[in-house]
Amino acid sequence: MNTIFWAGDSTVKQNSVLTWPQTGIAQMFDRFTRRPDVCIANHAENGRSTKSFLDEGRLAAIYDCITEGDFLFVQFGHNDEKEEDPARYADPDGEFCENLERFANCARNKRAVPVFITPVTRRGFADPKAQYHHDRWAAAARRMGEKLEVACIDLTALSEELLIHTPEEVRDSWFMPDGTHLKPEGAMMFGDLIAKALYRLGGEYRALLAPEYAERLRGEAGNA
Repeated sequence: MNTIFWAGDSTVKQNSVLTWPQTGIAQMFDRFTRRPDVCIANHAENGRSTKSFLDEGRLAAIYDCITEGDFLFVQFGHNDEKEEDPARYADPDGEFCENLERFANCARNKRAVPVFITPVTRRGFADPKAQYHHDRWAAAARRMGEKLEVACIDLTALSEELLIHTPEEVRDSWFMPDGTHLKPEGAMMFGDLIAKALYRLGGEYRALLAPEYAERLRGEAGNA
């Protein structure tokens, strides 16, 4: 049995009924995986960045549990970009990259497989007046993936492309009113993007997916 450990923020977190309908991507991801052979251990927490996740010892908790053959999905950026908050801000040209390397080393030291995932887009990503933009942090994750030879799923680009080609009334149904947090429909749509990226990576990444889901993707590829 393999476990996908997930480190991230509120866009990934396991929510309770108290915050319904807010839903994290990892919360829905077992719909795509090979069960019961693949489990999800969701360590994501609201408001965390790479910096605060590490400072609070949350990666250490994963290190104590992760074992050979497991995976560590690392999805941050929303809070790393908050320059006004020194407890969370991580410079994409410095500390953010260093932090990602610590996550990768955590997995590899235990013979597990790290995967970087760039942050899911906000609904208003195209607004030039938006306070936050993911571009520099997504680019940093891509660079570190290449440098460390860690698979990097560019969810930022994939989710932005999806929103561009989706009618406004549909994409609005994916997000909570704040335009950042997700509803179940959004968590499923963006989880699907990650699952499709794992399928394209092939090998051990594709093996995480439910056979019927992988078969559907093979059919879609054949009909393309």
